[in-house]
Amino acid sequence: MDIATIIGVIAGIGAVIFSIMLGGSLSWFVNKPGLMIVIGGTIAATLITFPLGDVLKVFSVLKNAFFASSHSPIEQITTLSQISEQARRQGLLALEETINSLEDETLKTGLQFAVDGMDSASLRNLMETDLIYLEERHAMGQDLFNTMAKYAPAFGMIGTLIGLVQMLQNMDDPTTIGPAMAVALLTTFYGAVLANLLFIPIAGKLKQRSQEESLMRQILIEGTMLIQDAKSAREVENSLKSFLPPKMRVNLQGVADGAAAD
Repeated sequence: MDIATIIGVIAGIGAVIFSIMLGGSLSWFVNKPGLMIVIGGTIAATLITFPLGDVLKVFSVLKNAFFASSHSPIEQITTLSQISEQARRQGLLALEETINSLEDETLKTGLQFAVDGMDSASLRNLMETDLIYLEERHAMGQDLFNTMAKYAPAFGMIGTLIGLVQMLQNMDDPTTIGPAMAVALLTTFYGAVLANLLFIPIAGKLKQRSQEESLMRQILIEGTMLIQDAKSAREVENSLKSFLPPKMRVNLQGVADGAAAD
């Protein structure tokens, strides 16, 4: 669970509600027709833009914004270093049992192909192709929420125009102008809140998640290649350190020595 995302959503919604209540009643900001225009219009436009199958995956994509990966780059490098030491000492064929115990499907597949004798160029091409399609799938999720962020304010403005037309049709009673104007502006409010508090931040978080997973995949690809080349744990660790920022590299000190001592 990503606590930052949860806190951000709760804090944002709470700040909006609290500011509304400081100036008046919360019920003033509830308008069912306005919500129907903004939410319904945004969903309709998104369905026109994307295939139905992609839109139906929105909740699956949304889950990635609230749940972070359970593995860190340091854990991946540590695992790869330990596997490389085993492979160097006992040979690639000795990795069969280790492969079956791994949780990461990408690493399992890559090592299995290495054990089966696939050449390095073909194995790298296979794993990099898998990474490319992973990034494309992630980009689709980001595009989905960025598209909703674009349409929500637009339909908010459409709702405002509808409200203004209805207000101008009833100008005979001046006492209705103020309330009618307030209702007309609510749809713009709904569109702005949905876009800037939910859709754009979620798209940004999905982009960050995609970058994190791409980094993990790149580490796995390079690590698998090094294991196939029978590199030592120290060589694997030193090579994969380049993927990490300097502060994280300090936490890897001694990993190779520990793996060599096992």
